[in-house]
Amino acid sequence: MARTNGGTPRARALGAELRQAREERGVGVRELARRLGTDHSKISRYESGVSATPSPEYVASVLTALGVSESERERLASVARGANEATWVSTGVPGAQHELTTLIEFERDASQVVEVSTMVLPGLLQTSDYARAVMTGASNNDVEARVALRLGRREVLTRGNGPHFTALILETALRTPIGGRGVLAEQLRQIADMAAWPNVTVQVIPSDIETWHPAHVGAFILFEFPKSKPIVHIEQYSSAVFLHEPEDGQAYQEAVGKLRQLAMSPVESTEIIARTAKEMENSQ
Repeated sequence: MARTNGGTPRARALGAELRQAREERGVGVRELARRLGTDHSKISRYESGVSATPSPEYVASVLTALGVSESERERLASVARGANEATWVSTGVPGAQHELTTLIEFERDASQVVEVSTMVLPGLLQTSDYARAVMTGASNNDVEARVALRLGRREVLTRGNGPHFTALILETALRTPIGGRGVLAEQLRQIADMAAWPNVTVQVIPSDIETWHPAHVGAFILFEFPKSKPIVHIEQYSSAVFLHEPEDGQAYQEAVGKLRQLAMSPVESTEIIARTAKEMENSQ
């Protein structure tokens, strides 16, 4: 049975994971519909997560038809139980595959993505070495899979209909040598190069501002969509929070507006990023 109020973070994430499970097994939408005895358009709606969300029982039947393991069926059925809730707290290791799959889905559908970075440089702009240094505490195989998935997210910026990405970076993050000064220098040069892309804007927030501003609270990502309310992503130490209430979206949009005013211009920002990269290279 379908529930119609989709578009929440959890509904979009559920749809993305159902689509991924189907595609990984090489099953087309029409073939899956045939196995379930349903209409293929219904499956497409569920996989979008925007207009409708399936019941836990339906999710279990889809995954059974695809031959997905019992543990994975239980996990996604649990996601379906709360799919219509506007706020979603996802527990587990930040950067794990299911969370990255969710972010990829949001980036794919968004028209605007704004990432406010306070201590770690933006995920969409990361090099492999910098991403690897950030993703500590997991097995080597898991780290490499997560790095590959994170780098794959960048493809959204090269699509013809991809979102406009804005990075608002606290100046402190430019000088925090995660992975070492050489890794950071390479990372900063890549950001300076990507800042020249037509759909990428990079602005640095000076670290010597003497008044409080929203970046002092912490990092976040704001996703804006053409036909639905914004989603805010906040990553914590052992969990991630996704907000979808209208008042939350408005509050974070206002925060972004304030930070844009305080930040250096894109030209000034690129100059300080390039200058800091050179400093890092010279101080190795």
